[in-house]
Amino acid sequence: MTPAERKYEKYIIRQPKAGRVPDFFGPPAKHVKATNMGFLDDEVVKGGFYVETVWFAKGSEEIAVHPHTHDYDEVLAFYGSNPDKPDDLGGEIEEWIDDEKYVLTKSCFLFVPKGLKHGPLIIRRVDRPIFHFATGNSGSYHGQKV
Repeated sequence: MTPAERKYEKYIIRQPKAGRVPDFFGPPAKHVKATNMGFLDDEVVKGGFYVETVWFAKGSEEIAVHPHTHDYDEVLAFYGSNPDKPDDLGGEIEEWIDDEKYVLTKSCFLFVPKGLKHGPLIIRRVDRPIFHFATGNSGSYHGQKV
């Protein structure tokens, strides 16, 4: 049976969605490499909701996301890659929630209720690869820069 003949093949997403860079993402800088691993939304699979996965590593780009809001709830997660110390993030991420600065050095989830301003998000340091995923109860990723 070929992949085209398989009934549920469309539900297996094997690559990130091309051309998706929201206007509130900042320009690349110097010290972090981001590798997009996967992306799901209603355009990729009809009925799908927004999910994104990324590896952050030392490299040639910095990830900086400007302050923004969403009209849906969002969950952000950052996990270190040391299986012997899973709570150690292996780097430092600065995330602002409304007007409060948080410095993340431990693996964690963040729940961001709809309408709550978050960002900037800045990857300050990567000692070991950091796995990031984000998801929201929306059929697509969209936000409003503030």
